[in-house]
Amino acid sequence: MLDYSLFPAVTVTAKGEKMLRGGHVWVYADEVVRMTAVPEDGSFVRVENTSGRFLGTGFYNGHSTIRIRIVSKNLNDTLDEPFWRRRLSWAVRYRRDVLSDADFDCCRLVFGEADQFPGLTVDRYHNVLVLEVLSKGMADRRDLLVRLLLDVLRNEFGQTIDTVYERSDSPLRALEGLPSACGYLPGEGLFTEGPGTAGIVENGIRYIVDFVNGQKTGFFLDQKYNRLSVRPLAKNKRVLDACTHTGSFALNAAAGGARSVTALDVSEDALAMAKRHAELNGFADRISFVRADVFEYLDSCLKTRETPFDFIILDPPAFTKSRDTLKNAMKGYLEINEKAMRLLPRGGYLATCSCSHFMTETYFKQMLHNAAAETNRQLRQIEARKQSPDHPILWNVPETDYLKFFLFQVF
Repeated sequence: MLDYSLFPAVTVTAKGEKMLRGGHVWVYADEVVRMTAVPEDGSFVRVENTSGRFLGTGFYNGHSTIRIRIVSKNLNDTLDEPFWRRRLSWAVRYRRDVLSDADFDCCRLVFGEADQFPGLTVDRYHNVLVLEVLSKGMADRRDLLVRLLLDVLRNEFGQTIDTVYERSDSPLRALEGLPSACGYLPGEGLFTEGPGTAGIVENGIRYIVDFVNGQKTGFFLDQKYNRLSVRPLAKNKRVLDACTHTGSFALNAAAGGARSVTALDVSEDALAMAKRHAELNGFADRISFVRADVFEYLDSCLKTRETPFDFIILDPPAFTKSRDTLKNAMKGYLEINEKAMRLLPRGGYLATCSCSHFMTETYFKQMLHNAAAETNRQLRQIEARKQSPDHPILWNVPETDYLKFFLFQVF
């Protein structure tokens, strides 16, 4: 049995204790009262309340505002190789249970804190794994976890992986005192070079994932079923995918039988990949591509006083990545949704979403109420959705509950 007394003890404030007992898994710097020793960054510490009662064990990092990331609240956990293997097996088994065979082939296998791997993301693109490591504790154990995960996939689930790539180039790394880290990872039977792309099939649509140069790990897997949900509404409609990125909503609209689809994005590289996807799926003659700023494009459409679209899909990048910019982000979301509502004919359809956890569902709903009031529109809700289940929401850890997706009829 592991002797937890060997770990430095960190005493936290009453506020920190309340958060941990409530289910959260972070301890902030201003919640630390005292330490019995100065721990090494990335090492384990024992977290206690002011009475010395055990609250959990986690990774310490003196560089980070998030001073401790809790790994376990169970004194019986051994924190050794079998412990990590068991955790990985649970994470993969969960995806195997909640996803179909086809969806298991391209999914998020590890979702950080929601899977009790703080700061670690692992996405699967068929036979490729792409890692993003955003905490010192996980960075120090990266090689061990990759080896164990490959073994779990192979021996417990019969899955073959031949490429593992680390894509840890987020600015958040600097907050942990970590340099950027990108490249192929070595291992038995693994390719350590390649084209940097992977072919996947999602909802019956083929994509090429650029995991070296694309955004994040190369593809946004969290919208998997939200993309599918637009298909029935798209039938015989004139659809605008207003922030198409690599074309996923536009492709699903075309697959649903849309009369026409306009795919809009400001990025030339994103549009080039979207066009490639359209050709790959036989939709090149059904989707037109426009490079423009979404706000300027919607304004230009409004000036014509015409209603060129029956269905508008808004999937913008996060307008805020911190609480400090939330007010400006609210204005951005309000503006883009107002423009879309004005452009739609009465009875038209709107899909709108936000991928920022700082833009809570309460804030997002209030913004939509305000947009409808400003445009003298009524919103008839069809569906309210979240991220796909391979990005599970851990209750009491609001950072894991980030994607809001609504389908409305606007009249």
